[in-house]
Amino acid sequence: MNPSGHRFRVRTAPRFATAFLAIASLVAMPIGGCSREPDPAPAAPATAPAQAAAPTNRVDIPESVRRNLGITFARVEPRTVERTLRVPGRFELVPSARREYRSPVEGTVEVLVSQHQRVEAGTPLFRVNSPELVQLRDDTAAARARLDACEPMKRAHEAHRESLGAQAKLWAERVAQLERIRDAGGGGASQIAAARAELGTVQIALAEVAAEEAELESTRRVAESGLRALVARRSLLLAGTGCAEAAQAGDGTLVVCAGASGQVDQVPATQGGRIDRSGLVATVIDPAQVRFRAKALQSDLGRLRDGMRARIAVGSATAATDAAIAGPLTVAPVADADARTIELLVVPEALTPWARAGIAGTLELPLEGASEELAIPLSAVVRDGAMPIIFRRDPANPDRAFRLDADLGPSDGQWISILSGVREGDEVVVAGSHQLMLATSGTAAKGGHFHPDGTFHEGED
Repeated sequence: MNPSGHRFRVRTAPRFATAFLAIASLVAMPIGGCSREPDPAPAAPATAPAQAAAPTNRVDIPESVRRNLGITFARVEPRTVERTLRVPGRFELVPSARREYRSPVEGTVEVLVSQHQRVEAGTPLFRVNSPELVQLRDDTAAARARLDACEPMKRAHEAHRESLGAQAKLWAERVAQLERIRDAGGGGASQIAAARAELGTVQIALAEVAAEEAELESTRRVAESGLRALVARRSLLLAGTGCAEAAQAGDGTLVVCAGASGQVDQVPATQGGRIDRSGLVATVIDPAQVRFRAKALQSDLGRLRDGMRARIAVGSATAATDAAIAGPLTVAPVADADARTIELLVVPEALTPWARAGIAGTLELPLEGASEELAIPLSAVVRDGAMPIIFRRDPANPDRAFRLDADLGPSDGQWISILSGVREGDEVVVAGSHQLMLATSGTAAKGGHFHPDGTFHEGED
């Protein structure tokens, strides 16, 4: 605050301006020219003027400068710049990548995982407390008791049948004996009639026992079938949970485990809430199982075929090119008549970390007659006046770059072929190249040219 009571506000320059000054102070580094003649003897510092610095296209880009300017790099790589069909699209999960875990019974759910948590096969996902499980336990116990009771009843009926059979045999012999006595002139008809009546009573009892045994066998089979159904239902419930039976908490509670490794995508169930049978509790996905889907115009259908080599790159040309992935093309069998488009699908042969469902990208399809040539992202090229400029990173020193006049070829709007000065695998500055051009613009030498290694040679040859 000054004596008059006014406040002064100090304005500070942006961080990149400070970076420009730092770069400008580092670019004027003396280097040797093409001549092998020895340097002249230094003059006395008190009388001779300062020797002019040799021209250089080297610029230091240490970590601090790269961070302040947001410098990123892209690799020089072979690409089919011309005769390439590019179709926008996005990654999506394949149908088999998603697993839904639903409650097998009605009850109260307790979720054991959180969203985006990674799980392995056998990891418990949720627990259900259900009265149905208690009822299943009681019904199973009752069916087993009925089945167990059939066995002693069967033995009792068998013993009763044997006893009646013995009695029937005795009464049959008694009737035969009385008939022989009658035929010999002795005995009475009343005795024979009474013996026959007793034999008939025993035979009726035998028939009743046989009917009871048949009914008992039917009851046993029904009980056995019911028990088998209850046991099978319990087995199916346990098998559908993906957990070992030992992992179950006990009667009335069912634990459901992950059937395969993956990542929890959604948990629509409410913790401690009521859930219906087959209600969705959690969804687990395998992020690595993705494919790329794009839509091409039907007019391009004649240039496409199943199995042709396709390349997938991120939508931004400033991304690292080594992230691009490839795979065979599949043309959908059915087209969209209203939109006049047809879907193209590519399952990547290998994935990079950025390839996941929902990421947008570009499907690049080299057409017949296309040839590869070294190319760089078009955004790596800046202009100093009318001259196109690129900055190539020094392979021997990652904290240094060379400013080079770009010898360019055709472009497709995203990539441009480069004819000289770089090799496959070299890195060029993409983001931050304009700031480097401004910082080195005043150091460009006249009447000569630079070699790719940074040395300067006077003249045009």
